[in-house]
Amino acid sequence: TNEDLPQSGRKYDLIFDAVGNLSLADYKNLLSEEGRCAVVGFGGVGHMIRAGLLGGKKIKMVDFKANQRDMNELKNLLASGKISSVIDRSYPLEEAAKAMRYLETGRAKGKVIISIAQ
Repeated sequence: TNEDLPQSGRKYDLIFDAVGNLSLADYKNLLSEEGRCAVVGFGGVGHMIRAGLLGGKKIKMVDFKANQRDMNELKNLLASGKISSVIDRSYPLEEAAKAMRYLETGRAKGKVIISIAQ
C-alpha cells in the first residue's frame, strides 16, 4: 500500500499474487529475466493464452479450489500469526454497492470487506 510496484523499477525472481489486480504487462515488467509468477484468482482462458505471449516470462494463472483440509491449515496459519491478510477497506452492508464500485476501480491493495451487523 506504500508504493506503486509496477512503477518501482525493481525486478523480482518470484511473484506470488493472491489478489490478481495487476495487468499482465505489469507482471512482465516486474519479473527478472528468469523470473516466475503465479497468480491466484485471475481467471479466464484469455489471460492464460496472453500469458504465453509475454516474451518468455513464466506466468502461471492458478484457479484455487478450497477444500476443508486447506481451509483448516489456512485458519491455523492466520491464528498463529505466521500469515496475515491485508484489508484495504471495510464497508457496512448498506454500502455494498459503493464497495463494488471501489473494487471496479482496480485500486484496492487488499481485501474489501462488507460487514454484516449482528
